[in-house]
Amino acid sequence: MKRVFSGVKPTGHLTLGNYLGAVRRWVAVDQHQADALFCVVDLHALTVDHDPARVRRLSRQAASLLLAAGLDPELCTVFVQSHVDEHARLSYLLECVATDGEMRRMIQYKEKAARERVRGGSVRLSLLTYPVLMAADILAYGTDEVPVGEDQRQHVELARDLAVRFNQRYGHAFVVPRTTSPGVAARVMNLLEPTSKMGKSDDVGPGIVYLLDEPDVVRKKVMRAVTDSGRDVVYDREERPGVANLLEILAACTGGNPEALSGVYESYGALKKDTAEAVVEVLRPVQQRHKELVADPGYVEGVLRDGAERARAMARPTVDAAYRAIGLLPASSDTGAEAEAVLNAAR
Repeated sequence: MKRVFSGVKPTGHLTLGNYLGAVRRWVAVDQHQADALFCVVDLHALTVDHDPARVRRLSRQAASLLLAAGLDPELCTVFVQSHVDEHARLSYLLECVATDGEMRRMIQYKEKAARERVRGGSVRLSLLTYPVLMAADILAYGTDEVPVGEDQRQHVELARDLAVRFNQRYGHAFVVPRTTSPGVAARVMNLLEPTSKMGKSDDVGPGIVYLLDEPDVVRKKVMRAVTDSGRDVVYDREERPGVANLLEILAACTGGNPEALSGVYESYGALKKDTAEAVVEVLRPVQQRHKELVADPGYVEGVLRDGAERARAMARPTVDAAYRAIGLLPASSDTGAEAEAVLNAAR
């Protein structure tokens, strides 16, 4: 069975874009058709200035929402990145294989570093190197497929390059992963800035629908969405990005086709109203289940504890084998023998 890995970063509240673009596919497809791991990648939240208490709170909330959305710990592994030491262990090894030039070519690094400089802040070294940590997240588990949006495809390509380079230099230690992308609503856009992704770290809150927004808040945000000049409802991503975004959201929520739906509406108002109600209905069961999980924190903690144990057991042999392959002495003869066996099996 193929292995799938993906994660969410607790830098903000999860959004409709996170749900429609990724989480819903994890629930409906990946956890049933693969040996799937889903991770709250909290170490990645430390690459910029942050409030420690907020990171902890958002990490717990993200895990609860993943479970509320339908991830089943009997079918998949749900855990927190920092609970499994192998991520950080492997990240350093991969930094010894990556190059400075590769890191500085990362589009997200350029964009985020530029924003930090505009704000007058310093750019942390971890912001430059976090794609290597992301590669470690993926490679530690022998991942076959990584479901990501277009904005993360470059990072998965880096993981592929590092895996190939390591394997060629030191022996075959890693599976070379491939990316997979969802279809409709793979990239939900900001309602007020329809040419920008609906990101959970965005400061423009009124353009973002959060998974825990109350129904009336959802309706208000969608009804205030930016549309385009003209009055006819046409699906055209380039010329009519605002209307296209609404049509894609509606299609994703109802199982329709955005181009076909464009012929149903004669006004922006009707389109917005139906889109708002469709979003409210999609979020209703997630919000209800989240309330139940919040009332039973012990259950979530147990899921994360068990998930970390399973993830650790999966990752440790691969990481130990990589340590031995690159030239490091094993911590004990038993560990070394196990790592050597894994490496020889991979060869």
